[in-house]
Amino acid sequence: MSIKKPMDMERVRRNAEALVVKAMKGNDASHDAAHVWRVRDLALSLANEEGISSDPNSIQIVELAALLHDIADYKYLRDPSEEKIVESFLEQEGVEEDKKLKILKIIRGMGFKEEVTGNGSSDWFPEFGVVQDADRLDAIGAIGIARCFTFGGSRNRLLHDPAILPRSDLSKEQYMNKEEQTTINHFHEKLLKLKDMMKTKAGKRRAERRHKFMEEFVKEFYDEWNGLS
Repeated sequence: MSIKKPMDMERVRRNAEALVVKAMKGNDASHDAAHVWRVRDLALSLANEEGISSDPNSIQIVELAALLHDIADYKYLRDPSEEKIVESFLEQEGVEEDKKLKILKIIRGMGFKEEVTGNGSSDWFPEFGVVQDADRLDAIGAIGIARCFTFGGSRNRLLHDPAILPRSDLSKEQYMNKEEQTTINHFHEKLLKLKDMMKTKAGKRRAERRHKFMEEFVKEFYDEWNGLS
């Protein structure tokens, strides 16, 4: 009976990075490869703070999930077959079944749309928490503001329209349909909610500063819009 060789993480990492560059090349700068590198770095840093970086299996799951998390983002899908890219990649690279299943569970469950109604995953595991928190940290603060307006501009959205109010009590389907929305409303519908949705202690700590910066920005935005500042 042949013994399966352990995964060559260096090779898999290089191939995952190459896949990110190729698959996300046409995306706007809100969801490009630079976003992925930041999320990977944040996730590894959070994993260290949360005490799971000493487990090589955990850190491999964290890094690969962070690298691959936006490959099949619904906002950029051009073909339904793209949803299988990550799963096919993990199989081709010989990633062990238990790791593959955890990576896929993180990627498929970490999006805000899965928790928009307030019913988030109650059975999350440490690797899930650090990758999701890392992605959410990159959605808030100074970087988050820049990404939000970059995405809005790429979709030709209005900055603001006082007649279009932020939506509340959104369903998953309503959240995913943003054709009638303005960019500033995204702060109310998602970004300003993320601080209280962080799962790890390290993520919660880091979110505080970024959230405060964002609150100050939104206040200044409205003051300037209304000629008060």
